[in-house]
Amino acid sequence: MSSVEIRVPQLPESVADATLVAWRKEAGQAVTRDENLADLETDKVVLEVPAPVSGVLREVRVPMGKTVKSGELLAILEAGATAAAGAPASAPAPAAAPAAPAAVKPATTSISDIKLGPAAQRVAAEAGVSAAAIAAVAKDGRASKADVLAAAKGGAEAVATAPVAPVAPGALVTAAGAGARSGRVDQRVPMTRLRQRIAERLVQAQSTQALLTTFNEVDLSAVMELRSRYKDNFEKKHGVKLGFMSFFVKAAIEGLKRFPVVNASVEGNDIVYHEYFDIGVAVSTDRGLMVPVLRDADLLDFAGVEKAIASFGKKARDGSIALEDLTGGTFSITNGGVFGSMLSTPIVNAPQSAILGMHKTQERAVVVDGQVVARPMMYLALSYDHRIIDGREAVQFLVTVKECLEDPGRLLLGV
Repeated sequence: MSSVEIRVPQLPESVADATLVAWRKEAGQAVTRDENLADLETDKVVLEVPAPVSGVLREVRVPMGKTVKSGELLAILEAGATAAAGAPASAPAPAAAPAAPAAVKPATTSISDIKLGPAAQRVAAEAGVSAAAIAAVAKDGRASKADVLAAAKGGAEAVATAPVAPVAPGALVTAAGAGARSGRVDQRVPMTRLRQRIAERLVQAQSTQALLTTFNEVDLSAVMELRSRYKDNFEKKHGVKLGFMSFFVKAAIEGLKRFPVVNASVEGNDIVYHEYFDIGVAVSTDRGLMVPVLRDADLLDFAGVEKAIASFGKKARDGSIALEDLTGGTFSITNGGVFGSMLSTPIVNAPQSAILGMHKTQERAVVVDGQVVARPMMYLALSYDHRIIDGREAVQFLVTVKECLEDPGRLLLGV
């Protein structure tokens, strides 16, 4: 048997460091080759640290919450060893200053089966919650921040009788004074690295670009009728559902072809016209908004677009999306309609120069051929960098998208 050093893998060139947000194994536990040992969160993605060989994790050198760099030593693994009798179940490594939790009922779920979001992982690390405590309160294989706090107080039963445990020293303030309601608390939780990066980029876009938004509305009757007619055959043939996003991606590409400046970006005093169409499609996850990119989207058919979007959505939600999936992009589409938004002004994903915002489809009274009829209508918004895109081009781009969606045959005929 020999000792193997577990080090931080080589981080992508654009990433300086990472935060160790979760240990998936603890010292003394057996691991198998390629099994995930820890999660490293960068400002873009979560990276896994796989075991290079099978054996036993003998020593953990870095606690959760610490910032690490490429090549830094994380742990020592003894290759070929087997776990001793009574070795602990898979669990997060203890925090730097653990606090002993109260007794809880025996865990029925292994910690390796529990999904913890970044906030829950951070609370577990800071409060020193044991693996057994978290497993005991986990529901359906998931433990929220509230579950971890409950585990820190001795299990779910303690929530009703005990105040919420502090997230960090000085981070939780209870209201005092006559008439104050019991349980009035504030919680201070650090932003995840992804949320910090999102905030940084949004502020950067608004401070460096001359952002303006133009609006229009589209009648989706034709798209909905076409989708209803062919969705079953489409799914049987291609193995993926026919959604609405593929129509919007195709319509946007047609608009970008007609008005190339909307697909351009600013570099110094130059305008860079991109002669390809890498379309970013915003995906909402527990960690924040991600925008995976459909490369050469103009070369994909409807099935190709739907398959790529479904794959990106799954990877983004389970944390397996790769950094290269999120980099680049010449234009973006975001759909606030899935959350019920009627109208919004999306912020451009710099260094891109424009973003298309979709919204909720709702039946509204409109006039068609002199008659008032009910139609499924959606408001569209195009936010753009007015430094290089004039109002004429922005409005005509949005009109092109509207025309393609109201007459989907244009997408097939290229007219």
